[in-house]
Amino acid sequence: MAVANNAEATLVFAGDAMMHQAQIEAARKTAPKDGATGQTTIYDYTDCFTKIKPLIEAADFAVVNLETPLGRTNFTGYPCFNAPVSYASALYDAGFDYFLTANNHTLDRHERGLNYTIQALDSLKIPHIGTYQSRSQRAQRVPDIVNVNGFKIGILNYTYGTNGIEPRGDVVVDYIDRQQMANDIAATRMAGAELIAVCIHWGEEYVLLPVASQRNTAKFLRDQGVEMIIGGHPHVVQPMELTKDENGQNQLTVWSLGNFISNMKTRDTRGGALAKVKLKRDSTGRAYVSEADMEYIFTVPPSSASKQFTVYPIDSVPSPWKSHAAAFRKALK
Repeated sequence: MAVANNAEATLVFAGDAMMHQAQIEAARKTAPKDGATGQTTIYDYTDCFTKIKPLIEAADFAVVNLETPLGRTNFTGYPCFNAPVSYASALYDAGFDYFLTANNHTLDRHERGLNYTIQALDSLKIPHIGTYQSRSQRAQRVPDIVNVNGFKIGILNYTYGTNGIEPRGDVVVDYIDRQQMANDIAATRMAGAELIAVCIHWGEEYVLLPVASQRNTAKFLRDQGVEMIIGGHPHVVQPMELTKDENGQNQLTVWSLGNFISNMKTRDTRGGALAKVKLKRDSTGRAYVSEADMEYIFTVPPSSASKQFTVYPIDSVPSPWKSHAAAFRKALK
């Protein structure tokens, strides 16, 4: 007998949320001190995401890659990132439900930065995955299964490396390791995940098509039964593919979402994409990836009209940046 099941869920995955020095300077403001005379320095990123917030909030569940450690002071951009906690707060307030922390910049401030980032995200009650303060903490947090409109989705996060900085002490970074990934995928499935999303930091920067290492890793993940592979790191948008496994079930591969926000300045790096993924159930109640598409976005730098870096839907980019956004989209085709 067929099962009447109209359940659906929409997921959004965003690319690399960068934090370059110009973004830090644009967010810097002075404000009155609480309960005291004088001024204090704050960093306000709220206006960065007001234009894109409706797209993010429209999803049932939204994920972003936080490609910077968080710190208390001495905020810096490239090459060793360190962002204010208010940056994470602004991303959360924009509608992101879940943060990825395994990327090549996660150890830019070594184990102290990794630990503080985890503490800050935990204090903000922002779910996250990819880095841990200890093996025991990882054992508590992996597998991680989120419930989105009744769909049980396992999320995993891995990076190819950390710019040559090795983890020290007790901290753990989830690197791309096939045995570890296979173990995690199996454990996540055993824990009840109906669908699994592996969010992965891979590939070569500024290359517009996936390279051999990405294709080989994706094949391995598909062979493990992963339904969604979501890529980042190249800082440019790479294609998206919806293929079938041996049982005819959809498997989504997003090779690279590019930048969500940054101060990168080339045609291909000023923009990025949001992957919009729809989940459904078949007549037996089995969850599956129904369809997926990309919503292109574009970062406009500060101007007389706005003092902030602002992320826009591609069709809403204001002058004089319309032509730049059009060139970005044309190149994607």
